Formats: sequence, C-alpha cells, structure tokens
Amino acid sequence: MDLELKEKIAVVTGPAKGMGAAISLGFAAEGAHLALLGRDTAAIEPVAEAARRLGVQAHILPCDVTSADAVDAAIGGVHNLFGGRIDILVNVAGGTGPIGKTGAETTSAEFDEIVQLNMRGPFNTIRAVVPTMRAQRSGKIVNVGGTFGMRGRAMRLAYSSSKWGLRGLTKSFALELGPDNINVNLVAPGMVDGPRFRTKVVPQVAAQHGLTEDEAAARHAQDYALQRISTDEDIAAATLFLASERARQITGVDLPVDGGWASL
Repeated sequence: MDLELKEKIAVVTGPAKGMGAAISLGFAAEGAHLALLGRDTAAIEPVAEAARRLGVQAHILPCDVTSADAVDAAIGGVHNLFGGRIDILVNVAGGTGPIGKTGAETTSAEFDEIVQLNMRGPFNTIRAVVPTMRAQRSGKIVNVGGTFGMRGRAMRLAYSSSKWGLRGLTKSFALELGPDNINVNLVAPGMVDGPRFRTKVVPQVAAQHGLTEDEAAARHAQDYALQRISTDEDIAAATLFLASERARQITGVDLPVDGGWASL
C-alpha cells in the first residue's frame, strides 16, 4: 500500500533511539523529509544520517519539548528549512517516571516531572504547529502514549496518569482541529522488545519466578493474545498509517499496539 507520504514534511520528537528512530526511518523510507527534534542532538545524528542515505532531507533541531519557548524556536526553524510547511507531527519524546513506587510514595516533584514531559511536551508542540496546519487546511498529528494509560497500573501512578492525560489531550485537539482537516490520534505501545525489556523487565521476571531469561521473556509474552512482544517497527507501522491519507477519516482514536492486552 502506498501511504502517499513522499515529499511530506514530518516533525518527530524523541527520534534518537527505539521507536522514535524506527518511526523516523519509516517516514524516510516512504520518502518524507524529516525535522528531528531533541535535546541530545549528537544522539540523533546517526538516525538523521541513515535517513539521508534513503534520499530524503533530515535536519536536527535542538529542542526541550517541556519549554514552550524552545518548541516555538524549533518550529520556527522547521518553517525556515521547509518553506513554512509542516504536514505531520509525531510526539514520541517521553519518559517513564518513578518505577516500583506507590502513589503515596511518589513525590510531587517526580509526579510533576513526568507530567510535564509526557503531557506538556505534546501540548507545546501541537500548539506550535497548529497555525501552520490550519493555514494549510491539512495536517496529521500522532501522539505516542502507552497501554498503562488505557488500563492503569499499580506502582506506576505518575506514568499511567500522564498517559491517561495525553489521551484526553489527543481527543480534545481532535475535536477542535477536525473542522480544519487536521487528524489527531494516539498510538499506545505495550511492552516493546528492546534494551529496557531485555535488561530490566526480563531479568526482574526471571529472578522473581526462578526462570532463565528466555523463559521469562516467553512468560511475559503469554500475557498477550498474540503471545509475542511488540517491536519498534510495529509501533512505526501504526504511526505511519495514522499519519497518512489512508487514515483520512480516523481521528481521536487510541490505537493499542500491544499484541492484544489493553483492549481485551
């Protein structure tokens, strides 16, 4: 299926690694040009270079998404680079917050920090691109949430709360921007196979149940209907679809990409 993304201008936050890198390179493979926003610009360079080898433009702009001024400056830079066009915004940048703490044990500072990153960051970037997309009478915005923002999670209160809040932000913007032909959707990854899963989750499950790490990974996968762990490429595929004209009549949705857990 041709997603018709060639020559589109896509802004991606948090593109340095994991699903952010997979999403960025997925757009590049479809022929979209990239504006890659993040704090650690050196970490983004390998992704940008890989995108350029696919024949597209890939520019890195320093940006702390929790700062409205920094976001406005970065989006101003995107305008200068691409003649004022922005077709797609994907908000990947986010954090996990405190792990293994109850809500009562979580400090106000810890709670505020993850809410600012996971909610204020997308709020800032969406506000910054809306004038451009409204003027174009077109745009696709995809926020990357999480399945703990769909079912809740004990010992992850701050993170879960921030991802629930991101769903509300997504739906409200979808209603407000729909008349301007702007789609706003959310992709909710479950556990994604990668360094965090292999170095933190799997050893923890193995130690808890007296299993080998391979057995622990298989045990974790059994929680899902499809009995397999999602990959970065799975998240990228869903994101690219929602950012394409193939999803022209889809807005305000929460799409879990988790092998069948959050919605079953």
